[in-house]
Amino acid sequence: MEYGNFSFHMDAEIVFGRDTESNAGRLVKKYGGTKAMIVYGSGSIKKSGLYDRVVESLTESGIMFIDLGGVLPNPRRSLAEKGARLAIDEGVDFILGVGGGSAIDTAKAIAIGAANDGDFWQFYLGKAPEKALPVGTIVTIAASGSETSRSAVLVDDVDKGIKKGLWSRFRPRFAIMNPELTYTLPPYQTAAGCVDILSHTFMRYFSNYPSYIGDRLCEATMLTVVKYAPIALEEPHSYEARAEILLTGSLSHSDLMFIGRPEASAGGEHALESQLSGYYDTAHGAGLAVMMPAMLKYIVLHGTEEQVARAARFAVSVFGVNEEPDASLKDIAGLGVECFKSWIKSIGMPVTLRELGIPESDIPDAVAERCVKVRGKTIPGFIDLDETAVREIYQFTV
Repeated sequence: MEYGNFSFHMDAEIVFGRDTESNAGRLVKKYGGTKAMIVYGSGSIKKSGLYDRVVESLTESGIMFIDLGGVLPNPRRSLAEKGARLAIDEGVDFILGVGGGSAIDTAKAIAIGAANDGDFWQFYLGKAPEKALPVGTIVTIAASGSETSRSAVLVDDVDKGIKKGLWSRFRPRFAIMNPELTYTLPPYQTAAGCVDILSHTFMRYFSNYPSYIGDRLCEATMLTVVKYAPIALEEPHSYEARAEILLTGSLSHSDLMFIGRPEASAGGEHALESQLSGYYDTAHGAGLAVMMPAMLKYIVLHGTEEQVARAARFAVSVFGVNEEPDASLKDIAGLGVECFKSWIKSIGMPVTLRELGIPESDIPDAVAERCVKVRGKTIPGFIDLDETAVREIYQFTV
């Protein structure tokens, strides 16, 4: 293993705390907006009064606006295309995503589409965008970390029904984060969000490029999720728990956890999960709850000595597995897999694909085929996964 080259730059201004949504208009204006599009989901922001507070703030700052609701979990390409055309027709110069990762990812796609004659899908197929409208966010779900990340994921409901991700140099200009806006999340959504947050650090921690500071940051982030997820579920109105989880979500996917290692060194679990939520419309965090321990088990069984040592360190540092004098690294790492699964179960998340409602007949062949078809013959990362490995990992989820 070697120390890797990396770059780090986070554009997003984080505005954190109670009533911070009242800053929306000021921040849109600060970052050059004169006419905004508010992008949101099913309408819960109107029921809660958040929409009215945002509109009041925009109006006070002299910002004109239109809105686009209807974003679904596992957000759809078709709505983003509609939004991009609408933004162009209405002369919108700023996109404001209000909600969780799905609303924010849709806002990012619209921002890129509106700056590129409505065509953003070319960038999900590999081309790098050179321009985009500015995006701001108001976060109501602690999960994806999209409010500070360079990524955006959509389900292609126009063509092939697959889930595709975009990485670009564009991040939101600001992220408004009021923990109180997450109080009313249902327990399942809270738990799925916490797993999603943990996954973004997990993917960076399991890297072949060691970094002392990077490892400590990752471990602290994962420990925070492990500690506060049960508290948030037991005490939904705990400001401390909601605040810790919300901030951890943004830091986890901001690339701060990549300190000391290149981006290409990460991942595997997201590639294994993405076609589950894309095809079966399951919660992304719930799918990751199934796939992370399964991939970790594969690492324990097939990884190099250094890779197994990394899995053992995860077990000790994050889940407190005791390092017995006569225990091998593989034994310690294996206990870590079981502790990880136990924690996942304790917060009400699934550990098998059956629990996700995926037909047993699809496991592992159909799900593996879709994953390999979209991702190619090998999924690169901490440990490269060929088709045989993918099938074995899915078999662990039965």
